[in-house]
Amino acid sequence: MVSPVRVWLNRTYAENVFFMDQLRRNPADRAVEIHATHGDPDSPVLAAADTAELEPEGLSPAGYVEYALDQCARRGIHVFVPRLHQAALVAHRAEFEAAGTALLAPPPEAVAVFQDKVVAYEAVRAVGVPVPPWWRVRTADELVAVVEELEGRGHRACFKPASGAGGVGFRMVTRAPFSLAHLNGFPSPEVPLPLVVEALRAAEEPVDWLVMPRLEQPEVSVDCLTGPDDRVRLAVGRTKNGRRRGFTLHERWLGPARLIAETFGLHHLSNVQFRMFGDRPVLMDVNTRPAGGLHQLALCGVNAPWAAVRLALGDDPGELTTPFLGQDYAVVSGPRSLRPVPLPHQRTEPPGGPAPTTGAVSASASPSPSPSASASAQASAPSPASAVAPAPAPAPSPAPASAPASAGRPAAVAPVAGPVGAPAPDHPAAGAPA
Repeated sequence: MVSPVRVWLNRTYAENVFFMDQLRRNPADRAVEIHATHGDPDSPVLAAADTAELEPEGLSPAGYVEYALDQCARRGIHVFVPRLHQAALVAHRAEFEAAGTALLAPPPEAVAVFQDKVVAYEAVRAVGVPVPPWWRVRTADELVAVVEELEGRGHRACFKPASGAGGVGFRMVTRAPFSLAHLNGFPSPEVPLPLVVEALRAAEEPVDWLVMPRLEQPEVSVDCLTGPDDRVRLAVGRTKNGRRRGFTLHERWLGPARLIAETFGLHHLSNVQFRMFGDRPVLMDVNTRPAGGLHQLALCGVNAPWAAVRLALGDDPGELTTPFLGQDYAVVSGPRSLRPVPLPHQRTEPPGGPAPTTGAVSASASPSPSPSASASAQASAPSPASAVAPAPAPAPSPAPASAPASAGRPAAVAPVAGPVGAPAPDHPAAGAPA
């Protein structure tokens, strides 16, 4: 009997419950056991995993490497998909390989290029990939000067951290004074320039921001699978235009993404994001990890997570093509199970004896839950997570309350015959994790 493949995901996005589902539903029908760790006891990835632990807080990158090596040795991990402290972990690839663990991540040189957006923009521009105009600012005076220059060219200014992911910290600058208009309705990424300037001048340390013109839709995220020989095995673009999502194989998007993946050695899974500046696509961001929306490629008949695990294990899947392109769709929330909330330890001593202890956190972090505990976790209260659902189709009948965590899988997608309602709130230049 072939032994199960043991895969570990550390402190990953909630959407990767679908990554886990696809590993288990692999076309080879190979048994897969998934270990997950996280800092949040209510992360749905902990409930979806076969074994789970809470991660210790406050570890330095070097301390986290030691923690990760111990996890791999203790859990018999074959493939580790690192998100947290990826740069530190890939620098110790040889030590993980000695422990029998393959890292599903690029080499350190590739990760280093794309940790800083300024370094990344300069590097990709040097190989011929178009990038938007950008300025690195650290002070209020620098910000004002750049905003005025962009506005003088007819652009809307926006800014985001030079190092970061997932659109965190993205804001669009407005000249409108702060008023009730900013407090009505949903929160907006717009922020009045005077408030930003005031905050910068009151700050104790300079910021490190990238300021650039507001980029336009569509946004296209190209998911790439690249081998250790720097050759891309798979490249598919996912389009985003408001609420409407779709797929593309157009070379105006895939060509630059392949060039980046192959030139910089973005081995295994990466995600290259583009938006429009005027009439041409420009690079927005590069993720050296699997995108949160990678599972959506299942709508094109592709199981990218499993192909990546095969590649990490040395079983090259060869060049992959999509048998078809899925129809347009929308992303909606769906329920996922959580692990049970543990109760504090009950008093076992008579009155006057030793004080009872509470174990709410330690119980959540107990390693390797038993099969009965896993079954209990599957039946616990659900939590929203992104799922792919047909845009115009009626909602399906609710699943039974005892449905397992894997029940919250991407639904089949029906054709979109017309508009899909009002666009969902979206960052115009840097959206949520792709």
